Amino acid sequence: MAGYAELSLDQGTTYSTTVTITDDDTGQAVNISGYTISSQIRKSYYSTNATANFTCTIANSAAGNVVLSMNSATTANISPGRYVYDVLSLSPASVYSRILEGIIIITPRVTR
Repeated sequence: MAGYAELSLDQGTTYSTTVTITDDDTGQAVNISGYTISSQIRKSYYSTNATANFTCTIANSAAGNVVLSMNSATTANISPGRYVYDVLSLSPASVYSRILEGIIIITPRVTR
């Protein structure tokens, strides 16, 4: 079952957070060597198009660490508000898993 986390992102800034993939049963980090990780933000679960994509970089495969990031040019183009997101993994055996999901709040910027 996917973990749940509420995130907050400031419009027009560079965003980065590290996620650790763990085994549901043992709580131990999953070795994600050879995995592909992807993540999107959408206005709702039923939105046809993604609002934005996170860049997903495996920081430490043995420790299950993935960095989700977005540059300031991308975050500047997201309208303030409440969105949903999830993070998916694709294993070398072609098994998809949703590892994290939740709400992400985009806070408006003042300085332009």
